[in-house]
Amino acid sequence: MLDINAFAMLRQFMGGRSHYWAALHGVLSPEQEAMLGSDGPPFTESPVVADDPVHLSAEDEKILGALAADGRASLVDLARAADSTPGRVSRRLGVLLQQRVVHIDVEIAPAALGYHARANLWLRVHPSEVKNVGRSLAREPEIAFAAAISGPYNIHAVAHCRDLDELFEFTSERIGALPGLQSMEVSPVLRHVKQAGTLLSGDRLVVPPTHA
Repeated sequence: MLDINAFAMLRQFMGGRSHYWAALHGVLSPEQEAMLGSDGPPFTESPVVADDPVHLSAEDEKILGALAADGRASLVDLARAADSTPGRVSRRLGVLLQQRVVHIDVEIAPAALGYHARANLWLRVHPSEVKNVGRSLAREPEIAFAAAISGPYNIHAVAHCRDLDELFEFTSERIGALPGLQSMEVSPVLRHVKQAGTLLSGDRLVVPPTHA
C-alpha cells in the first residue's frame, strides 16, 4: 500500500428507472415494469444522517437479521424469525422502509445484459450546482449510483455502458454538458469483483460457499 484517499459521503442520489430495466425494454409488460417500481419518481434524494435516529427494537433486529440472510424471505418467514405474526411484521416492515432503515434493491450482473464498460466518475462541480447535477445524474439510465462527497471532487458517480465508445459519448456529450461542471475524471473498472453484497464472475453472480 502506497497511498489512500478517504472522503465522506454527504448526500446520496438514488436512481429511479435504472439502466438494468432499460436494457430489458420491451421484455416486460407495462404492468410488470410498474410492479418493479419503474413508474415511481426518477430519483430519491436522501441525506446520509437522519434528523431523528431510528431506535430498533429486538423484534426489528430479528426481522433485519432474517432479511440479511435471505432478502426474498416471506412475511411468514420473517414472522417466524421474529416470534411475531405476518400482519405485525408487514406493518413494521412498512415503517422501516419509510424510514429508509430497509432499502430494497436487486443485484444483476451488468455484463449479462450487455453492459461491459463500468466506470467511476469523479466530478468537480460549482458548489451552487451540486444538487442539480446530482439530481440530473440520478435521472440518467446509465448511472447506477451518484452522491455528493467531500474532497477535491464533490460528486462521485458510477456509470454502466455497453462499451468504451458508448462511455465516451455518454460522458463527453451528456455529462459534459451539465451546467456547473468544471472538470471530470473517468476511471474505467477493468475487473468488477464484488457488487454491494454479491460476488461477480464475468457475467454471473456467485453465491459464496457456506462453511459448516
